[in-house]
Amino acid sequence: MAKNNLTQHFTLVKGLMPQEEMLEVGKQNKKLVIGIPKESDTTESRVPLTPEAVEMLVKQGHEIIIEKEAGKLSNYSDTDYSERGGFIVQTPQEVFKSQIILKVSPLLLNEVDLLTENQVIISSLHLNESTGQFIRNLMQKKVTAIAAENIMDSDGAFPVVRAMSSIAGSTSILVAAEYLSNVNKGKGVMLGGVAGITPTEVVILGAGTAAEFAARAALGLGANVKLFDDSIKRLIELQNLLGQRLYTSIFHHQVLERVFKTADVVIGNISLEETHGRYLISEELVKLMKHGSVIVDLKVDKGGCFETSEPRDHLNPAFVKHGVIHYCVPNITARVARTSSIAMSNVFSPLLAEVGEMGGFKQQLKDDPGLRHGVYLYNGILTNNYLGDLYGIPSRDINLLMAAF
Repeated sequence: MAKNNLTQHFTLVKGLMPQEEMLEVGKQNKKLVIGIPKESDTTESRVPLTPEAVEMLVKQGHEIIIEKEAGKLSNYSDTDYSERGGFIVQTPQEVFKSQIILKVSPLLLNEVDLLTENQVIISSLHLNESTGQFIRNLMQKKVTAIAAENIMDSDGAFPVVRAMSSIAGSTSILVAAEYLSNVNKGKGVMLGGVAGITPTEVVILGAGTAAEFAARAALGLGANVKLFDDSIKRLIELQNLLGQRLYTSIFHHQVLERVFKTADVVIGNISLEETHGRYLISEELVKLMKHGSVIVDLKVDKGGCFETSEPRDHLNPAFVKHGVIHYCVPNITARVARTSSIAMSNVFSPLLAEVGEMGGFKQQLKDDPGLRHGVYLYNGILTNNYLGDLYGIPSRDINLLMAAF
């Protein structure tokens, strides 16, 4: 009994003595200065943040600097932005002083010269003949560069890619319908079907997000849709989603030959990277297609799905080869700029809000492996092995770099 009393006594004494205080470490909000330059690419009409997203970020204490007429081609006026708290500036030089540069298309080489050191760049990344020099110039500026299309969410999906792919898929069918009609000197065929007339035949190559939405749009118009992919799992998923009207098959050359002879529209959604440098559709297969039929290559920015594809822009989007109309524009979603801008803004605005809440990009990158997945330069150091091998630039593991900085 005495022992128990002694133990209680010392417990009380300890409770009265000064104790080490345990402080809760909270998130430290940080004001972000985000610059949105006007797109220099004359064929790019999208903008990464809508006025509504700017208003939300401004209310959270962030500063948004927008170059004059940055949203014009998406039908957003400077007044739309300024009334919601955005600062409108007259020159790109003023925008490129910002801590964070947010763009849709990649920076041009002359825009890289406007950067100061240690900024964060968020934009898409296109691989072309100038990409190697572009990366080297960014490295000299010691920036952190993030490819928007490579950012992952908590489910392991790519939100920017999914958003743009869904729009691209639906838009591809609308484009094909235009070029089948008389409006663009097509053969005057309506994409779809009406009673008493054989429905148009749409072939879709690949079973990704864009293919899914292209199939939805084509089926909705009443077309016969045939979808090809090497993934049986994905074909079953789409069959269950879209119903028995969808014909599915893995890639068989003999089957492709047969369907190409009768197809009115072929949508390509398989890139050279996915086929290990081999065009999925040869020129010989294209020659089998009917005169006046339409090809839409959704992967032309990644090398293309068809051997006959040639990258074009919105000013000169289509050409005819072997009697087949080819539509090969890399940023097809810019045709519906406002819808695409809203979709991108829905990804970027919560991301930037979270970065501010976490105290900046450095802390967010440490805590968010999905955002880290999008980084290809960290403080001027290349962190993407594929780009390093492609352009002969040494690269480092970003996870190791995060531990060092």
